[in-house]
Amino acid sequence: MTKDKLENLANELANCTKALLRIVEALENGMESRLEETEKVIPERKALSFEEVRKAAADKSRQGFTAEVKALIEKYGAEKLSRVKPEDYEAFMKELEGISHAG
Repeated sequence: MTKDKLENLANELANCTKALLRIVEALENGMESRLEETEKVIPERKALSFEEVRKAAADKSRQGFTAEVKALIEKYGAEKLSRVKPEDYEAFMKELEGISHAG
């Protein structure tokens, strides 16, 4: 191989390396901005209101699960739904959703 061909190959290799570095940089910047966009898109979860919990409990009761709803209220240390602590609403709702007719 001649000296000119080796220099051309070396220059092409250097250009390829620069192009690859630009691609890597663009990908890294794209990933960072995508992460930032994702963080913006995920809405902050709002706390459940008593009205939402009351409606769900009333719906279950109308479906024939009055005794189960009452037992769940008591499980959370309350004698009636309005006495269930707001910080327990989410867990209460998950358990409420799990109440159904077995098999």
